Amino acid sequence: MLIDLHTHSRASDGTDAPADLMRAAADAGLDVVALTDHDTARGWGEAADAVPETGVVLVRGTEISCSAAGISVHLLSYLHDPDEPELLAALEAARASRDARARRMVELVAQRYPLTWDDVAAHVGPDATVGRPHLADALVAAGYVADREEAFADVLSSASPYYVRYSAPDAVAMVAVVRRAGGVPVFAHPRADARGRIVDASVVRDMAHAGLAGLEVDHRDHTDAARETLRALAAELGLLVTGSSDYHGAGKPNRLGEHTTSRAVLAAIEEQGRLALVRP
Repeated sequence: MLIDLHTHSRASDGTDAPADLMRAAADAGLDVVALTDHDTARGWGEAADAVPETGVVLVRGTEISCSAAGISVHLLSYLHDPDEPELLAALEAARASRDARARRMVELVAQRYPLTWDDVAAHVGPDATVGRPHLADALVAAGYVADREEAFADVLSSASPYYVRYSAPDAVAMVAVVRRAGGVPVFAHPRADARGRIVDASVVRDMAHAGLAGLEVDHRDHTDAARETLRALAAELGLLVTGSSDYHGAGKPNRLGEHTTSRAVLAAIEEQGRLALVRP
């Protein structure tokens, strides 16, 4: 059984519509896929409607933007109640902050390239969570960079003078919020240091004490050494180990099923979550 627990659609910064993502998962030979758009559950309905057609089991999830000691932390939440007020309020606040941050970055980038908000908005799906990838797509469309990777390596880098931080809730507190919403929290790509600063093991321990369920270990942005470190930490703390693609469609080189999760771990996530998997 092939299980990929981290993907994105046009409901955030992926390039596939949710239903098309489900079809792509079927074409890739996946049996199970999680839709985990940034700070939103807006793609769940369309993805669920495509389950009978594709035969792929859907895990409904969200990737939540958090921080710890000023460092970005991404928290995957699986099978939570999307209408739980506390979690919903946190997600809406994060989306609003992302939108304001993107608009300010456009203003700054315009000092170098004549980019406008309309240029960026043309690449954002209806009600989608706005992110730097949408700015990257606008830069690519205008011919200023070749692809998203070039944009992130230069203009949109966290070290760039055009970079703007956005407000995000504390990662430890958000683990508890996810649990209260019936979700299963997993720390996404915790050792992806090529993206920027990463938190140390003490933060992971604090998150574990708050109810963290697992660590996303097998991810293309982790070195072999990082994976060994994370496996040891997961064993120490009694956490689940997941593997995922972090697929974004045409926006990134990540490919569906390039890293996967075991059936036993999926069963543990299903047992802990409030929602059921969506099966054909």
